[in-house]
Amino acid sequence: MMLKGKLVDDETRCEHYHSPLDIIAIKFKCCGDYYPCFECHRELTDHPAQVWTKEERDTKAILCGVCKTELTIQQYFDSANTCPHCNSSFNPNCSRHYHLYFEL
Repeated sequence: MMLKGKLVDDETRCEHYHSPLDIIAIKFKCCGDYYPCFECHRELTDHPAQVWTKEERDTKAILCGVCKTELTIQQYFDSANTCPHCNSSFNPNCSRHYHLYFEL
């Protein structure tokens, strides 16, 4: 698994999003690499992002920055903003950007 981005710590926080709750990275469908956010991907790659389709929700594409567990997209959607493995809280405001990563 490759984690890229403008990281500021080892829990996947980046220069753009670095609150205590910003602890996930998302695997980008276009390149297969994990980035903390769409801004990191945009700034560090030379290709456009692609969104995961509804049919791909069983794909492991979310990384918990605390326990390093990979979640499927559906597990993440069903998580109530809490890692099902380590119980760390995820930022509920990430839902504002779902359309950049996932077909809704």
